[in-house]
Amino acid sequence: MSAPPRFLLTLPTTGPDTDPAPLPEFVTDTRQGRYGAFDAIGEVGRAAEVVGFDGVVAPFAPDAEEPLVVVAGLLRRNRWIHGVAGLHPGIGTPVYAAKLSASLQRFTGDRFGWWPVVDLPPATARAHGDFLEGPDRYARADEFLTIAKGVWEHEDFTYEGMFFQVLAGGFQGPLAGRRFPAVHLSGVSADALELSAKHADVHVFDVTDDLDALIADLGGRAAERGRTVAPALRLTVAAREDEDEARAVQNVPEHALTGSFEQVAAELRGYADRGVSTFVLEPPPDVAEIYRLGEQLLPLFVREHAHVD
Repeated sequence: MSAPPRFLLTLPTTGPDTDPAPLPEFVTDTRQGRYGAFDAIGEVGRAAEVVGFDGVVAPFAPDAEEPLVVVAGLLRRNRWIHGVAGLHPGIGTPVYAAKLSASLQRFTGDRFGWWPVVDLPPATARAHGDFLEGPDRYARADEFLTIAKGVWEHEDFTYEGMFFQVLAGGFQGPLAGRRFPAVHLSGVSADALELSAKHADVHVFDVTDDLDALIADLGGRAAERGRTVAPALRLTVAAREDEDEARAVQNVPEHALTGSFEQVAAELRGYADRGVSTFVLEPPPDVAEIYRLGEQLLPLFVREHAHVD
């Protein structure tokens, strides 16, 4: 039997701060101003760990909390869950990004992952001080990942590229010996697939992509390099006890996966049969939704893959 799919949860790091989860009627808290912006995100992260999600994703977005800070905070508050942080290769050196990540791996037991965002909208990129365009963005990301892995794996690493240069860099002492962050990438262009074939552990597609053709293309490119890349799928989910109740959920995009828990599970199984091994779920940003998925949807897959030794 194949391995069960992995489930990652997208954190609600954009938009206005949400209210805390309601307390039972017999619990009172008269303190004012004690509930901060991170507490709602923290509640979602804790719920994801409690109900059995494999990891959480803090996406990179112009109106979002800083992903590295969010993921670092959540991993320190939880014991088992993994965290994937979106980051932009143009706003820092690969050596510093690697050093920061080596410390996070030490402090969290190797539970930290990267999602470099290469192809930002021009306005967003320029607002972050990045004016690079076209294929150069992927060439820079290639250098960024090459150098980050180089200093991670070698005590004496030198690299001279178009965008970055390193002379006799490399980690020693407490920074050495950790697992390099799992690299998640996305995109459907030839440049994006080639970058993933060379560097990614996981490549995330969208539900509107030509999934079968792209998975085959990526697999062939990776095989030429002697590598494998795990295909993943990002999709919005609205699941309830029955289909009518699910369709009544508000603010769900057109291509969302909507239906009863059994219907949604069947759709996910279909994607898994087509090669998807990781699902990045984006439920409505409410902690109750996380518990609902964990209590009703995820167990359907756990039971399918349970076995007796």
